[in-house]
Amino acid sequence: MNNIEGIIFDLDGTLWSTIESCVKVLKEVKSRHIEITKDISSEEVEKSMGKPFDEIVSNYYGYIVKEKAVIIAKEAFEENVKNLMLNGGNLYSHLEKVLSELSKKYKLFIVSNCIDGYIESFLETSKLSKYFFDYECNGRTKLSKGDNINLIMKRNDIEKAIYVGDTVSDKEAAEYAKIPFVYASYGFGDVDSYDYKIEELDNLLTVLSE
Repeated sequence: MNNIEGIIFDLDGTLWSTIESCVKVLKEVKSRHIEITKDISSEEVEKSMGKPFDEIVSNYYGYIVKEKAVIIAKEAFEENVKNLMLNGGNLYSHLEKVLSELSKKYKLFIVSNCIDGYIESFLETSKLSKYFFDYECNGRTKLSKGDNINLIMKRNDIEKAIYVGDTVSDKEAAEYAKIPFVYASYGFGDVDSYDYKIEELDNLLTVLSE
């Protein structure tokens, strides 16, 4: 892969998993709201990873009046960030080794559909912030993932980059930004078309050397 200057990563399902934290917090939030009558399983959380906020609200609390559902979802998201700031999530294997190696040649970034503070919880608890030049999220800019990829590239004077993610929405964001998409098949999504595919994070080193 020639002339790549930057590697932009999705977060959930690509660099780490926070399923356990999400399920724990959702149960705690349910105990505080009589409107919530259904438990949210780890499978439902996994299917919602990387989706825009409004879609997650509908997936989790579609049977509740929308205004109340939004309030509850925001509470759950904020509680999850607090929990992750204390306890972190589950990092994928060899993450620091791969990032360390990549950072010798490329500028690394994160773009995720998450609330403000979520990426920070990853950077703080993983102790990996030194490898990333910049990051952006929907919760801060209110922009789509594709627009945030463009924003990151413009802000950091990156002309050629790849986007590494695990869902169809990640593929669509990369297409919108007109950059190659690397499908992380070990994550949460099922993607049929992509420019490159990796079955574990280490494979990215091989893909980039081709």
